Parts: sequence; structure tokens; C-alpha cells
Amino acid sequence: MGILSWIIFGLIAGAIAKALHPGNDPGGWIVTIIIGILGSMLGGWIGSMIFGVDVSGFNLSSFLVAIGGSVLLLAIYRMVTKK
Repeated sequence: MGILSWIIFGLIAGAIAKALHPGNDPGGWIVTIIIGILGSMLGGWIGSMIFGVDVSGFNLSSFLVAIGGSVLLLAIYRMVTKK
């Protein structure tokens, strides 16, 4: 259930990250969804390793960690692809 929940969280977190960090991104909404999924997995990993957040199922702390990871990865993506 862990990977599936992070994928679903990632879809939602990618949209929220885009709303929190607006601007033009190369790749459009598909890249934003992929960044959301990968960012939620990154946030889950960081949350469990550093903060000891239990990332089990659908709960508020897991959702906030997924959004944080998505915002972080979106910021990194913009820095890397900046011309």
C-alpha cells in the first residue's frame, strides 16, 4: 500500500506544489504530475529518515510530507532547467 499511496499522493501533491510554486515549467502538466509523484516519494523518504514521520496510509502528516517533497523537487527541477 505504501507505493500506491505515494503515487496517489503524488498526483495531488504535484497539483498543490504547482499552485504553491506557480510559473512556467518546461514539459507542462505531465512533467508536473511526474514531479509530484517523485517528490512525494522523496518527501516520504526524507520524512521517514530524518524526521521519523510514519508514512503509512492516508493521513495528514503523510500528505504534508508528500507536498513538501513535491515543492522541493519542483524547485530543484526549475533550477536545473533554467536557461
